[in-house]
Amino acid sequence: MRTRKGLLGVLYALNKLEGKFTDKEVRLLEILSGTIAISIENARLYGELKQYASSLEQENRMLKSDVQDLFNIQGVIGSSPAMRQVFALVEKVMDTTTSVLIQGETGTGKELIARVIHYNGPLKDKPFVVENCGALSENLLESELFGHVKGSFTGAIADKKGLFEQADGGTVFLDEIGEMSSAMQVKLLRVLQEGQFRPVGGSRQIHIDVRLIASTNRNLEEEVKKGNFREDLFYRISVFPVMLPPLRERREDISLLAAHFLKKFTKKLKRPAAKLTPRAMDLLSQFDWPGNVRELENEIERAVTLAGKEREISEEHLSEKTKTFSEKGILIQKTDGTLKEVTEQIEQRIVSETLQKTRGNRSQAARMLGLTRQGLLNKIARYNINL
Repeated sequence: MRTRKGLLGVLYALNKLEGKFTDKEVRLLEILSGTIAISIENARLYGELKQYASSLEQENRMLKSDVQDLFNIQGVIGSSPAMRQVFALVEKVMDTTTSVLIQGETGTGKELIARVIHYNGPLKDKPFVVENCGALSENLLESELFGHVKGSFTGAIADKKGLFEQADGGTVFLDEIGEMSSAMQVKLLRVLQEGQFRPVGGSRQIHIDVRLIASTNRNLEEEVKKGNFREDLFYRISVFPVMLPPLRERREDISLLAAHFLKKFTKKLKRPAAKLTPRAMDLLSQFDWPGNVRELENEIERAVTLAGKEREISEEHLSEKTKTFSEKGILIQKTDGTLKEVTEQIEQRIVSETLQKTRGNRSQAARMLGLTRQGLLNKIARYNINL
């Protein structure tokens, strides 16, 4: 008996009456042996497939368990009063399917809190999908969220499921929802109200049931007053608001976070276990961290890289900005020059830091500095700031 993989076995047949088989009987046995071989091979493949599916299911359960452990609220670092208030709110909302609006500056950990809420709640075994509303144009964002049908626009060579459809039964996390255009706000509001939508270029309504968690670094109440954000959408998404404090308002947590990142990056970069000197820790604790936890994490990774095989992270391994700025963000190093020159130096540093904080987003930086976009562009050109 043969299969595509080669010889499987032998079919033994005996004619007890006549001692031998006729050509017709031999041909029938050949056909029969082929059929039996296929049946045996299919049974073997089915068994392997079933075993593989069982193995995948077990692996999937283990991965889900690992993810849930990773995003356990006890694993979020912070013991300051401000963070204890956040934990208290999160614990109240995470066992529900209530819509949550997470507000806070860039780098405060909004996506981490969103994952904690999802993976410790009733939807933890369901999908969790993420989209940054400020990273895509309006048309691309609509296609990402709601999908599109083949031929609906140039480049749409096949049907594509949107994130809302992919997340059906689970959670959609919309990061930086404050960057969403007015037209997209209307479409999102309709989906949240009706629980259905049409893909771009499609005519069929798709029904979904999802939990929405949104985040923003803007003051949406102010944006509503200015007419930049729809009031009805704001009330729809902010059923349960959670405000994350900036790192400068939870300085007690800087040492804990620094120690955590130090352990993380010495392991990742295969460096010997190290510790921060008291002076280095003082500098880290005094700095304002405009980029918040993310900026601190980057600072520690840089320091570990510079330290090499040394077992102490000292002042010399820290970036210049942490050594030249005081707690209030003003230069503490001696600065020579006239008042005008010193003021310009400080202004240049503030503009540079704000652009770093917004990752080069000029419009957002201008809003934070209270400037027009053109006013900011003029200062960038004046101080020759490289982005």
